Amino acid sequence: MNAEHRVDARLPRRDFLMAYTALVVGMLLGPAGRARSEQSAGPADPALIEDLVAANRILADQGVVDGYGHVSARHNLDPNRYLLARSVAPELVTAEDILEFDLDSVPVDPRGRKLYLERFIHGEIYKARPDVKSVVHHHSPAVIPFGVTKVPMRPIYHMAAFVGLGVPVFEIREAGGMTDMLVSTPELGRALARTLGDKPAALMRGHGAVVVGDSVPVAVARSVYLQMDARLQAQAIALGGEITYLDPEEVRKLGPLGGYDRAWQLWKRKAVGR
Repeated sequence: MNAEHRVDARLPRRDFLMAYTALVVGMLLGPAGRARSEQSAGPADPALIEDLVAANRILADQGVVDGYGHVSARHNLDPNRYLLARSVAPELVTAEDILEFDLDSVPVDPRGRKLYLERFIHGEIYKARPDVKSVVHHHSPAVIPFGVTKVPMRPIYHMAAFVGLGVPVFEIREAGGMTDMLVSTPELGRALARTLGDKPAALMRGHGAVVVGDSVPVAVARSVYLQMDARLQAQAIALGGEITYLDPEEVRKLGPLGGYDRAWQLWKRKAVGR
């Protein structure tokens, strides 16, 4: 314990206990700094909650996430708040699991529930990207090789044309030295957001990916098709010979594909029955 954290032994017993309690609480709160945020922004749109629950189930159904990974949505009433489930496997998420957070990733009313350690991914991206309305973090094995080699992800499949906008690689050692690979502090979240920049996705070396969109369906669809593009690119490389990737002009013209409405309705029906 350094000097600024020492408690003066000359303090009266009552003051000593109060100071010690404050110190322990501060240490337990960790980088978030507060146990809970201020007053709620208000009840989120039930349709947004429904989509967020569906997003978790869809990502599991499509094999993008397993017991780990998470997806969030910016609150419809306040851009400085976002919605994210408590720490639970995505396939098991229900509406009752959804919590409200401020952009420092402090929950409004955690009710004693365990939180995702990497929630700072979401808060810091929402801070940096006002255009983003949804964030997905996943560990799809298909994308891992492209984050640990010199082979960049490129658009090989028209449904993943957004890959042509760029998929940078986040090297956590450049931001935090040797870590446990988890983006579990605001500082690491900000570093990841800087790497993402204005791109639709970023790979996380040896870890997975973060994907963003201007809606929950778009972030989910980009996650699904990022995984598909990674698989197809690896297959094409394995076949050998020259590969014809999408041209930048094709990427531009495919941009309006955007909403993925038909796929979203199908996936939602399969995952949650509506």
